[in-house]
Amino acid sequence: MSSRILTSNVIGIDEFVRDHASVLARTEGGAVAVFANNSPAFYAITQQRLEQLLALEARLARPASDIALDAQFYEEPAAAPVNVPMGKFVMYAGWQPDADFQRLAALWGIALTQPVTPEELASFVAYWQAEGKVFHHVQWQQKLARSVQIGRASQNGTAKRDINALSEPDNQIPPGFRG
Repeated sequence: MSSRILTSNVIGIDEFVRDHASVLARTEGGAVAVFANNSPAFYAITQQRLEQLLALEARLARPASDIALDAQFYEEPAAAPVNVPMGKFVMYAGWQPDADFQRLAALWGIALTQPVTPEELASFVAYWQAEGKVFHHVQWQQKLARSVQIGRASQNGTAKRDINALSEPDNQIPPGFRG
């Protein structure tokens, strides 16, 4: 099995166990991949590298903006944890997409300008409950994103014709018609 190594510093576990402090002190970039039995076992990083990574993560967690809000007007939305079954599961009545569903959909190439409405979600869940298919949570979210995208695109076209409406007959005789 191949695996991607995320650092150019590689060392065996025996040498790392003997003197981990000096191994970390001489690494470039502050990270070293530790191998056991010719495969990566774990990464070891220095305190400085950990601080850099945490600072980067904190900076990326909130996108940069030139708009500043007063603290009294700004409230971080509380992301309620979504209870997701492990592995594949059949669609169930209380299923919800993740709180950051719109961002995830954008990563999948589906730009949703508005959040999913309760009606769209209910329609999606009802359809897939009846189907009885099993997918992972992420796959269900991808299906929801595609479903919402297609549904919204079809509604933005011309208005649908009412099949129960009766058309008005034309009372004019076309020119050139001999009746």
